[in-house]
Amino acid sequence: MPRGRYSLHDPHDYTPLAEEHFQCAPGPSGWRYVSQLTTPSGDHHGSVDLTLDELGRPIRLELHAAAWQVRGAALDGVTWVRTDPTGTDATEGNVRAHAFTGTSPAFLVATTRLLRLTPSSAGTRVRLVAFTDPVLAPRTVDQSWTLLKREAHATDNGPLTVDEYQVTALDTGEQHSVHIAGDVVLAAPGIELEDLESPPSVFT
Repeated sequence: MPRGRYSLHDPHDYTPLAEEHFQCAPGPSGWRYVSQLTTPSGDHHGSVDLTLDELGRPIRLELHAAAWQVRGAALDGVTWVRTDPTGTDATEGNVRAHAFTGTSPAFLVATTRLLRLTPSSAGTRVRLVAFTDPVLAPRTVDQSWTLLKREAHATDNGPLTVDEYQVTALDTGEQHSVHIAGDVVLAAPGIELEDLESPPSVFT
């Protein structure tokens, strides 16, 4: 069960945004990721709880940020309920999309579990609902994912397989790279892996 800490920063000017203390593991249903976020000053900033089924579909999502809350799942596309800080106004949404995304590294791993790509020059299109900080506002995004290469690196715990993905935003054409080992993000825009207490899980 990998357990560790990511630092999150603005990918453009590198302003520190938060630290995400996480743990994740494959389970009977598929894969689960839970985390707590703190601000650079150490205050509580929010939380992530994401469960995927064995096909990589989100069967349970719960996000908290700035007293806003989102609960969602794959249902007729993806469906969610967003609740305001007072708890009195809840808005339901539904989009014909494949899954969710957001600032948490969990969503990058989740997308790779859903797509199950093999090294290729061809991109695979995916539609995602992104919940954007600081109020978890939903926004539909279209991306293309390509698995550029898969390399094994020697470590003290045996070989570590690292996948390098190229992600393209289809509305702007902007591209960036994502490096993932098992269920841990090693590097991505705005994300740095600062600490890892145990090796990434190996998916079969």
